[in-house]
Amino acid sequence: MKNQTNSGSQQDILVRATGGNGAVRAFAGITTRLVEESRRRHQTLPTATAALGRTLTAAVLIGISLKGNDTLTLRVMGDGPLGAIVAVAGSEGRVRGYVQEPGTHLPPAQGKLDVGGAVGREGFLYVTRDLGLKEPYTGSSPLVSGEIAEDLTNYFAVSEQTPSAVSLGVLVDTDNSVRAAGGFILQVLPGAEENVITRLEQNVQSLPPVSEMADRGWTVEQIMGGLMGDLEYTVHDSLTPEFACRCSLEGIKGLLTALGRAEIEDMIAKEGTAQVRCHFCNETYNLSRTDLEELLGTMP
Repeated sequence: MKNQTNSGSQQDILVRATGGNGAVRAFAGITTRLVEESRRRHQTLPTATAALGRTLTAAVLIGISLKGNDTLTLRVMGDGPLGAIVAVAGSEGRVRGYVQEPGTHLPPAQGKLDVGGAVGREGFLYVTRDLGLKEPYTGSSPLVSGEIAEDLTNYFAVSEQTPSAVSLGVLVDTDNSVRAAGGFILQVLPGAEENVITRLEQNVQSLPPVSEMADRGWTVEQIMGGLMGDLEYTVHDSLTPEFACRCSLEGIKGLLTALGRAEIEDMIAKEGTAQVRCHFCNETYNLSRTDLEELLGTMP
């Protein structure tokens, strides 16, 4: 596979594929622009950028398999200075998320951003799938390193009994912007032959770090080809991921209305205005006295 230099204009893309007569499934993606958008919105420092970017990439990769209005929520709850990391993905490649302490940055460890130290080694990873049933399903597993990819690999093995190889990478440039980001998830399902598993393991070990592949300008097709090697496979989905939030002014007004008449009257009396910030995208909504009075007018 030929290495390339970063063109700087590579589009974000996700693909889902299966091989080995359905016993192997793989998800791969370039998410550089998506992660840069999250960095810009939340003004994260490099370690926080890498941690949030990895989590967003993981969520949007898993989300490829969702249907319709199904959603997936990935939460990384460690004891490190970053606090909680949350990402919510839908079926069309849209994802939103935040890190509790975006200003977190630690000295590099072994020449790399110390995401594990920032996340913490004690805590849990939670995956919630809302498939439109009566109750969403949530699985969890303890953190093993705080590096997120290793924690997700452990989650798949412990909670879903699915042997997996997970790689997530974010390369932050000297100006703190996102230079490259991407990831892959390779899973072996029941029925996979032993020689196929061995070949896949060798393929994964031979690949460079995923952030390096993205930075060199590798296409997602090349990454998928590197994962599968000479194993025949079929690509089922290909879509463009994006950082997209569901918040809106009308939604914010609905939240304020739910607080009750007394709370809104108190806002008018004390400040005369209200300012509400969305955790997921950091968008700020400003409501004037007139806006608040109009809300009161709609309430019994």
